[in-house]
Amino acid sequence: MRREDTISTNMDWATALIFAVMVLFGWLNIFAAVYDETAHQSIFDLTLNSGRQLIFIAASAIIILGILLVDMRFYEATAYLIYGAILFLLLLVPIIGKEVGGNKAWLGIGSFGVQPSEFAKFATALAVAKFIGSAGFRMDQLRNQLILFALIGVPMGLILLQKDTGTALVFSVFVLMFFREGMSPFLIIVGVSAAFIFILTLLIENEIYLHIAIGVALIIAILMGKRKFKRIALLTIGALLLMGVIESVDYVITDVLKPHQQNRIKALINPEADPLGYGWNVTQSKIAIGSGGFSGKGFLKGTQTKFDFVPEQSTDFIFCTIGEEHGWIGSLIVISLFILLLMRIIFIAERQKSRFARAYGYSVVSIFFFHFAVNIGMTIGLFPVIGIPLPFFSYGGSSLWGFTILLFILLKLDAHRSQMLHRL
Repeated sequence: MRREDTISTNMDWATALIFAVMVLFGWLNIFAAVYDETAHQSIFDLTLNSGRQLIFIAASAIIILGILLVDMRFYEATAYLIYGAILFLLLLVPIIGKEVGGNKAWLGIGSFGVQPSEFAKFATALAVAKFIGSAGFRMDQLRNQLILFALIGVPMGLILLQKDTGTALVFSVFVLMFFREGMSPFLIIVGVSAAFIFILTLLIENEIYLHIAIGVALIIAILMGKRKFKRIALLTIGALLLMGVIESVDYVITDVLKPHQQNRIKALINPEADPLGYGWNVTQSKIAIGSGGFSGKGFLKGTQTKFDFVPEQSTDFIFCTIGEEHGWIGSLIVISLFILLLMRIIFIAERQKSRFARAYGYSVVSIFFFHFAVNIGMTIGLFPVIGIPLPFFSYGGSSLWGFTILLFILLKLDAHRSQMLHRL
């Protein structure tokens, strides 16, 4: 094998280094989140989340080695098989799975368990990329679009059966990759607008003003552009869909969402209305982050952390520990690391010589972006609390392994991009 074809030569070591720094920093903050100074605890203590996370990190290293040793053609060749195997595991969860934290989303024996939904992300990314990379694929064909939405819709539906709404929502972000591969931006624009209108409807008492605003915006949009039938029809359909969202808000809130989900929406709109009830998590989270100030209270010095004011602080709310103990500076470093990682993945995706690898790369960056933006957003009150981890920082074996597999399959494909079939 020629030197230029080896992993050591072509590996994107900058991205691997960012990954290692994030995992290390995450491990330290998991320890900070569970540390009790009166108990003289060690970060290596296997009874603590930090000790168990170290085992998960060691297992991740083995996973990385396995990914890099496997032939790069394996991932495209077996994409549908991997996807089918993960769907089978998702089907088993409601039948033989065990409940953790109110969600029946785990498979395992005794205290050991894995969460198949975390692995469904990379499996779906492979299957979607495989389909997009197939010969003769065209994104503008309705049949192909329906198949793509089915590929993301099936695991999404199975995860919803596990009552894990947060993880299910992650699959909606594949639409960003579809847009990159040539799908019309109409769906994204309508989706973002619908979410915005939904929130506005909750904030504004009289809905008639929103209907009027949408009607006026529709008329202006029609008059300012080309008055072609297809364009006018799409604008009208979009406006009607947004008006339908306005009318459906009350029904969704009262009849579709469960009580705890209703409370999360209420906490987003006005957490101060019930600071000791549904607003507790968000209120305490913002207090913890704000109390860190510019440079933080210092490692293992967080008072909000020590006295367990914020629930799930080593998992969903790990960013609170970062904000409290490392302050604005530490938060900026973490956010910068994520931005660097996202930029590196986009760069890697764009330089691929096959459509399969490029589509997979954009699936990876979309998933990471969703987790990063929503997790940090929910800790500062910008998004409702939906219970998704911060990649490489939150405690948990399944999430760490799932994100590691996502990233290092891409790095493996990238290292051999010169050998990939040139099909763009």
